[in-house]
Amino acid sequence: MNRTLEKAGPVDIRVTAPPSKSYTHRVLIAGGLAEGESTIERPLRSGDTAVTASVLQQMGVPLVWEGEQIFISGTGGKMVCDAYSILDMGDSGTSLRLLTTVALLCRGPVVITGSPRMKERPVEGLVFALNTIGGGIQYLEAAGFPPFLVNGTLLGGNVRVDGAISSQFASSLLLSAPYAESGIELFIPPGAVSRSYLDVTIDVMQAFGVTVEREGYSRFCVKPGRGYRGRKYRVEGDYSSASYFFAMAAVCGGRARVSSLAPASVQGDRRFLDALAAMGCRVSCSGDCITLESDGVLEGIEMDLSSSPDTVQTLCMVAACARSPSRFSGISHLKYKESDRILAILSILRALGGDVKAEEDGSITIRPAPLHGGTIDPAGDHRTAMSAAVLGLAIGGVTIMDAGCVSKSFPEFWEILHTEGLA
Repeated sequence: MNRTLEKAGPVDIRVTAPPSKSYTHRVLIAGGLAEGESTIERPLRSGDTAVTASVLQQMGVPLVWEGEQIFISGTGGKMVCDAYSILDMGDSGTSLRLLTTVALLCRGPVVITGSPRMKERPVEGLVFALNTIGGGIQYLEAAGFPPFLVNGTLLGGNVRVDGAISSQFASSLLLSAPYAESGIELFIPPGAVSRSYLDVTIDVMQAFGVTVEREGYSRFCVKPGRGYRGRKYRVEGDYSSASYFFAMAAVCGGRARVSSLAPASVQGDRRFLDALAAMGCRVSCSGDCITLESDGVLEGIEMDLSSSPDTVQTLCMVAACARSPSRFSGISHLKYKESDRILAILSILRALGGDVKAEEDGSITIRPAPLHGGTIDPAGDHRTAMSAAVLGLAIGGVTIMDAGCVSKSFPEFWEILHTEGLA
């Protein structure tokens, strides 16, 4: 399915933010490991979260998804998997990383695998850490990459994990830490990326009754003996998904009002609004509704985006419409996402006439240039497709191939644009 976008503006967008993907993954896991029943209200139902739910069911978690609720009967940390079960994570890197430690709670060995792209995404930092605290994980093909055999016991203890590629390695250890035999004391060296997602992880853990001691982003301690307790939990709105609508108003001019957003959320992508404000937009908040207004005249900025990776592509599309240069740093780990997103940024902007350069220090510089229409292949990456849609509305005549790939995180994206008269 291809989608062609024509130039729009000024816009007047009113939408409800979809539920947070990051929170939904983590709440599913906490509820599955908990003692007792949990009801998850307004979870995100997408390709990625469906993978996490399905794999948890394979691990013996009774889970029923009904409309806008999920009913989970927790296992108390006792996962039941058939020996040598194949847990296929598809394209969901979050599912694979977060559930690898959970798999150590299974009674027997299991195989974790995924799509061809998943087999190119490194997991060595997580596997090495787990093998130091009781794991016996073995690679089945290329060393450092899926597929791999998960065996052993989550003994716990002191463990160090590298966060330079993904914060999900640390989140994986933390989410299962209450069920390690001796608890876990986790150390993360300097230079970790996407640190705000650790705040999301801890927020969920504490909501389900587990205390996490921490020293900034360098040390986390979870003591043994107290697991999660089942509860009713409502998933907050997703700032990553909301960012596309704010960006559309920024580049097209006009206004975007997005409701169901927690103003004090720990989601790192909330900083996207700070970036747009620095570029000349006006941001206001009333209750759970955030409004962004723009006259379409944008200034370039410099910003470290290491803690808000899912909005990097979108901010680069906005920067291409600014009248002065922008530079974004802290983004080198984007090459390990669903696609090489740094390459995707370069490809999109150059295909549409943009002036963009990836610097040797891992940053990207974008300078003003005349833009024109064209065809974009997102290579199956949902965020590439949605960020390209932002630029498509700004310049017109942009066709996005395989537009259905947005179902990975935001299945209703195109329907919402159609309802708003934008696609």
